[in-house]
Amino acid sequence: MTGDANRFKGWMAAREGTPALGTWIMSASPIIAEAMGHAGYDWVLVDMEHSPIDLAQATAILQALSGTPAEVVLRVPWNDPVTVKRVMDAGARSIMFPFIQSLEEARAAVAATRYPPQGTRGVAAMHRASRFGMVPDYLARANDHVAVILQLETPEAVALMPEIGALDGVDAIFIGPGDLSGGMGLLGQIAHKDVQAALRDAAQAARKAGVACGIVGADAATVRSYIEMGFSYVAIASDLGLVMGAAKASIRDIRGQSAPEVTGGVY
Repeated sequence: MTGDANRFKGWMAAREGTPALGTWIMSASPIIAEAMGHAGYDWVLVDMEHSPIDLAQATAILQALSGTPAEVVLRVPWNDPVTVKRVMDAGARSIMFPFIQSLEEARAAVAATRYPPQGTRGVAAMHRASRFGMVPDYLARANDHVAVILQLETPEAVALMPEIGALDGVDAIFIGPGDLSGGMGLLGQIAHKDVQAALRDAAQAARKAGVACGIVGADAATVRSYIEMGFSYVAIASDLGLVMGAAKASIRDIRGQSAPEVTGGVY
């Protein structure tokens, strides 16, 4: 909430040094989210796109995370200004937008996060983001604390990265490896050499363009490879992915046999 510096925005502006490490929250559980916020991640992302999390649950999760050291990012289900308005009133200030495909969509996403005259966010006098009216300069300062992350998830969108990343108000790009693999005709084959080459090219293009670029990996080895590619912030799996990975490992160890593969990443 406004009143404290948005560290995620600061990390994206710096772009150099150790990449900020995060994870995904998909379980819709405030207790699990709170635990993940204390686990040592720099940031955690509350995912409203590929999970059952609705607005009320997102608000409860934001409340749970507010007492942890982690910075919070929230992924909206779509580039919809009404949803953006409501999650920002609930306290989200670093917003990830899925499946941005054009400069026009990117501009609309940025505008939805800003109060006039910089944008189109609706104004309310009382909500959680302003600490229920107790931040006297909230309206004057809110725009400065917003971080906008745009997901580029097709080859066509990735090709627009320099132009999209240069737009005023865009703090970071995020590459969705799952959708990108599908757009390349290699659905789910993220380890395929052509997909890996496209991810490496995207990371290098972002560095050349001077924009922070992130990604998510299913496990530590994959995340290390993404860091070596040059991604400036990376997520490690998700709460559900990590739980299922541990569950799979325990069954395998006890029964002495392999268990079904579990994909820990979210794309």
